[in-house]
Amino acid sequence: MKHLLSIDDLSRDDVELVLDRAASFSEVANREIKKVPALRGRTVLTLFYEASTRTRSSFELAAKRLSADIVSFSAGGSSVEKGESLKDTVLTLAAHSPDAIVVRAPWAGTPQLVSQWTDAAIINAGDGKREHPTQALLDLFTMRQQLGADLEGRSVWIIGDVAHSRVARSLIRILVLTGVHVTVCGPPTLIPPDIGALGCDVTYDISGMSDADVVYTLRLQHERMTAAGLLPSLGEYAARYQVNAPRLSPNQVVMHPGPVNRGVEMSGEVVDSPQAVITMQVKAGVVVRMAVLYELLAGSRSDAAAKERALA
Repeated sequence: MKHLLSIDDLSRDDVELVLDRAASFSEVANREIKKVPALRGRTVLTLFYEASTRTRSSFELAAKRLSADIVSFSAGGSSVEKGESLKDTVLTLAAHSPDAIVVRAPWAGTPQLVSQWTDAAIINAGDGKREHPTQALLDLFTMRQQLGADLEGRSVWIIGDVAHSRVARSLIRILVLTGVHVTVCGPPTLIPPDIGALGCDVTYDISGMSDADVVYTLRLQHERMTAAGLLPSLGEYAARYQVNAPRLSPNQVVMHPGPVNRGVEMSGEVVDSPQAVITMQVKAGVVVRMAVLYELLAGSRSDAAAKERALA
């Protein structure tokens, strides 16, 4: 891999490689000193034009645990506020010769543009409503932890604001790629009319959710809702689509990419229940992003000595 811009950049073998690498890095998280020298001397730069807690912190931890140098850039407080363009910002930062740049931006296609202006490996950490590939990878990793490595034929329901969710688009792609049956559910106004082209089923009725192996909820992304009248009220949305205890079967796994709006897309009771693996997803984010960084920056090394050094 040169870049990770979209799930479409990955084959099923690529996905297995990254997740297997992440599993090998899981052991590092349990050490007293949580570092390996795999990327010593490499520089990872995070370029964030949107707010982030989980994604940014996990990429920074991932880079540090691989012994890479990390430089963090936020649009707020930078020359962007003086009118500097995206291209000029990237060219300025690229002059420091980073090995990888992690990009989050509100504009779809930004990571692809950035890849044209630098020789660094580019990782898409979320671009507008388009994609969020590392979130999909960590979600798949978490599902494998809960259900076993072979997910072929399993059922996942994605419920909520699919229209404004880059997470949903990446997750549908990776689940279909790995043989999982996907159903998206939500109000008609929040389900894109062409989403079925990704290989998922579509329903506006949550009653069939109880047969799913995994229930994956999405928050209402009010910051991306530019059209009026998408929802009559939060109360009506919660009444029809909230994931709560009466609607769940006992053995279902419940997931959410965060942040959670308790009492809206998911009841507080479910958030705090053993069925919810939200904190497990956060933990998976570090090891999966370690694996992505490693495969992009050092994965081409095939000699056994390099593999030994990665986990030394």
